[in-house]
Amino acid sequence: MEDPKSEDGGYDVVVIGSGYGGSVAACRMSVAGFKVCLLEKGRKWESQDFPTDGFKMLSAVRVENRNVGINFGPKDALFQVHLQDDAAAVTACGLGGGSLINAGVLLSTSARARRNPRWPKTWEEDWEKCEASALQMLRAQNIPLKFQNSKIMEGVVGEEYDKSINNNMKVSMNFEIEQVSDSRVSQETGSCLACGNCLSGCPYNAKNSTDRTYLLSAIQAGCTIKTECEVQYVISNKEITCNEERRSKRRSECRWLVFLNEFDYIASDIVILSAGVFGTAKILFQSQLRGLAVSEKLGSGLSCNGNNVAYVAESSAPLNAIGLNRNQFSNIPFQERPGPSISSAYTSSLGFTIQSAVIPTAYPSFLFKGITTYGWQSSYWFLHGITDRIKRVLGSKSGQEIILNAMGHDDSSGKLTFEKETNRILFQPPHDHLLPRKIEAFEKTAKKIGGVLFMSKYRSTSVHLLGGCIASSDVSSGVCNPNGQVFDTTTSPSGVHSGLYICDASLLPCSIGINPCLTVASVAEHVSRQLVKDSVKSSGNFVNKKFDKKRGSMYNGKMDKGFMSEVVLTKETMRGQVGGMPCTAYLNLRFGTSNGSEKSHPLLRGEVGGYIECRALEMEKMYIIHGEVDLCETDTRTPYTQYMRYRLLVAASSGSRYVLEGRKIMNPYLLALYAWRESTTLNATLTKINDKMPGEDSMNLKGKLRISVLELLKSVYALEGGSKYKFIFLLMQSLLTTYIIRAPRGSPAKFGPVKLASEPYPQSTIREIQTEDNFKISCQHWESCDRQLKREEKPYPVLLINGYATESYCLPTEKNDLIRTLLKDGHDIWLLHSRVHWSNPSNDFSVDDIGKIDITAAMNKIIEFYGESIRVHVVAHCVGGLAIHISLMGGFVPAKYIASLSCTNSSMFYKLTTSSSVKMWLPLLPMSMAIMGKNKILPMLHESAASYRHKLLKSIARLIPRYERCTCDECEVFSGIFGNAYWHENISESMHQWMNKENLPRLPMAAFPHLRRICNSGFIVDSEGSNSYLIHPERMAVPTLYISGGRTLLVRNETSFLANKYMKLHQPGYRHERVVVDGFGHSDLLIGQKSDEKVFPHIQKHIELAEDEMSSSFKKQREYNKYQKEALAWSCDPYEDGQSFGSWVLPFITIILLVLLFMKLFFLSGFS
Repeated sequence: MEDPKSEDGGYDVVVIGSGYGGSVAACRMSVAGFKVCLLEKGRKWESQDFPTDGFKMLSAVRVENRNVGINFGPKDALFQVHLQDDAAAVTACGLGGGSLINAGVLLSTSARARRNPRWPKTWEEDWEKCEASALQMLRAQNIPLKFQNSKIMEGVVGEEYDKSINNNMKVSMNFEIEQVSDSRVSQETGSCLACGNCLSGCPYNAKNSTDRTYLLSAIQAGCTIKTECEVQYVISNKEITCNEERRSKRRSECRWLVFLNEFDYIASDIVILSAGVFGTAKILFQSQLRGLAVSEKLGSGLSCNGNNVAYVAESSAPLNAIGLNRNQFSNIPFQERPGPSISSAYTSSLGFTIQSAVIPTAYPSFLFKGITTYGWQSSYWFLHGITDRIKRVLGSKSGQEIILNAMGHDDSSGKLTFEKETNRILFQPPHDHLLPRKIEAFEKTAKKIGGVLFMSKYRSTSVHLLGGCIASSDVSSGVCNPNGQVFDTTTSPSGVHSGLYICDASLLPCSIGINPCLTVASVAEHVSRQLVKDSVKSSGNFVNKKFDKKRGSMYNGKMDKGFMSEVVLTKETMRGQVGGMPCTAYLNLRFGTSNGSEKSHPLLRGEVGGYIECRALEMEKMYIIHGEVDLCETDTRTPYTQYMRYRLLVAASSGSRYVLEGRKIMNPYLLALYAWRESTTLNATLTKINDKMPGEDSMNLKGKLRISVLELLKSVYALEGGSKYKFIFLLMQSLLTTYIIRAPRGSPAKFGPVKLASEPYPQSTIREIQTEDNFKISCQHWESCDRQLKREEKPYPVLLINGYATESYCLPTEKNDLIRTLLKDGHDIWLLHSRVHWSNPSNDFSVDDIGKIDITAAMNKIIEFYGESIRVHVVAHCVGGLAIHISLMGGFVPAKYIASLSCTNSSMFYKLTTSSSVKMWLPLLPMSMAIMGKNKILPMLHESAASYRHKLLKSIARLIPRYERCTCDECEVFSGIFGNAYWHENISESMHQWMNKENLPRLPMAAFPHLRRICNSGFIVDSEGSNSYLIHPERMAVPTLYISGGRTLLVRNETSFLANKYMKLHQPGYRHERVVVDGFGHSDLLIGQKSDEKVFPHIQKHIELAEDEMSSSFKKQREYNKYQKEALAWSCDPYEDGQSFGSWVLPFITIILLVLLFMKLFFLSGFS
């Protein structure tokens, strides 16, 4: 449905609606040289399409009865009848708007209307010019003669009526086509045949409706017209922050996006709302729900132009007021025909105008005789419809009939409201104090012509709706200014939305009292003139200022069957909590419209519409104004993992905007055991956008949304589109590839030279240390003495202790690792390479040895280097954290030398995930140690020489289930032994390559038996399994910081929670903090791409506060902390969410692997 000429660059101007307002604006802007697109809800009506009998009329009418809740008729019907309470309103739908079915009467705006206090004074400056221009474009003509019904009416009305109005009456019709010499006149334009069928659409091309006048000129000037395109709402383009591949640079520069539905929109720099009173108000109401700041006066000031309609039947007067069909023309001369629908008008001294109208032959007259009307002061009025029908069937002469229409000045107190549940406009007509006088006038007229009067059942029957978005000088009394610019309530009282205009009858602030066609066109001329002037001044802002002006085009913008056969539509409802608050997402999804990529099929990528309900945040629905979905997204770092990614930009009526991002993460773990949970659970993050400080998020809430079995079945049932079976096949194929075949997506990883950080790594010195058991370890020392410090006293040095064998601090591929970060803060760095490090591995040691001997030796080296008065900040990770707690709580390192302690995913407690605990509980580790024999150092590199025992152990490790799989063999072996140590998506590819290809050539495994005892106990124990450390909390007199990852992998968050609680209970005199960093797992807390933004600042702040606490000003805080002890006794972990990975199925799978291992060992022993 997209216009290929526009979608790559948008338009300068989009006009919505084609009536007397929109057609004028489209014409003037096109002639001025702007690239214009006009959107019309209805279709193009040719002369042969207009109804000429009652049967065709039924298909051209849509009735929306709000009283009984019934709607019938096509949505794009020519006649739109709205019934509500005691009011009725009729509007037109089609290219040309109301000009298609009105009488084409052009009367100058009354002086009373122009003297109204609400009437903008600026309109008067060029009113005559605008009115003359409209008359010329509509090719207004005088009625050539007085037809029979006009003669009768002239004799019937009394002296209290002013008949001079007829002298100025013109109609937009062609009576002498041969005398009109205008290039804008279509060759198909015909001459008026005086058939009287104007009110059902002229079937002879004689009416100068706007599609044959203004819009014809607009097309000749280059305007593009799209019919059957109903606009829903408009959104400021600055609010669309989602990345979209198909948006070009020029398109993104447009100020407004005009949405035709939840997915398709047209970009434009200027938007002109001309969809009629109901249509324009509905667009603004829906835009307001999506964050557009609009005046509170939206919907107020509605006028029905004092409309009342009556029907006179069974008249004995020769009214000749019923339309003719084609077969009757040859028998009736022109002057004896009914003439135009309205050819005369009479103004009462009471302030209203009465007009008689010819009844089109397509109008079913029985509707006006008791169905939609009632007889006025007649006891047998209900029989007239029956007797008249009998007379027509028998061929006998029936009475004459005529329509009477009264117009006046109501108080414009009507109201338009918006029903959010049904997306419909509701209306309440204004008070008409002249209604009794109009009824009296109708009654007198009916008596004089000898007929029976039928009055409408509705207090107000309007065909001339005005107002609802009235013009005013400021936002307190109107929706737009006199130039049509929509007020912006977020700025000054007279501030406007740049590029958003109203140009139709809805901006008229009062009733007109006569046929308002010429008035609306004149106002549109004024607004268009001002708009052209303003736009030319700022033409540098337009995206198409060099627009190549060619003849425009007109086509149907409705989605064709070919487009629908290529897309798939469905719905999805997810419920859950975000930030602990109930949240429900009602999503409409359309697949197959986004560009495909190597990662996923185009049919699995699409757009999202709908709304989100989170009443704790916003009382109203939060509507999705832009959304993207990809059901098979992959990452080169995790080729085995499939992601279903959602990114939604939502807007609330309060003006707040949010971004909801989420993923369903599917991993081939434990033979698809978690397939249902993973494929139906969206890990969501709701972020509020800070408009005042772009780039800074004011709120960030996390949670999970889930789709139930019933909702999933509903989604499948709701699938639409010609490609829905292909869509199901592709989706099931992707899930099969993920869970069953378990094949990596994309090209296999190619490992070349490691890409190092651009800045050279700081120089360091290796300090070799001889331990008390004569084992050589070392410390890598970085000095920061050349850095200019903020204080006279130099910061204390930092001792870094790695986890088990792997490097977490000195990362040559990262520009901001922890060592570089702390060096910038002025600290000297000491990085311990203990006996667990691959550079000097031991074949026989325990975690006790690291804590008792290696850390003690390193501390002694530091004390020797700086002196006895030195204090050291310690940062430890994983097993390093266990070791430093053994050192302190075992009394091997006195707490007086520790300035602060920061531990990541470790403490004196060590709580593993379920899967890791099961592996530690089963005899896998003893068997592994038995397989290795005496050599407990495992070569890790794939190309390294290894014994058969080592190869066997590595083969077993590859078979162990793990949550994320990898194409790198070294990574597979490492995660098989330990479990996944990091989320692959959190680390860079160069980091991953360095970690597995260079960082860990050998893995010393001698400490695994002791580590197993600690893991099974849940806290630090000695190598014999005895609790020798936790019983000495008095030795932990240090400020502590415990950091855990929010996405649990190896170690649960309970590890840091218990440690923090333990320290606050036993050492209340010191500051103890705990941080859970969302999105991180285990080692990626230190080696992740965003560790310097999310994790390091916590460590830096903790160290800075620890140094400040050495001063006496902080000692009072220790006394205060003592009172927190009682509260901690019953506190629980706020981060505990039960999301650790593991299952009862894991022991079963592991036992199977053990049986296979025993069989293989037995087979080998038979040959030894």
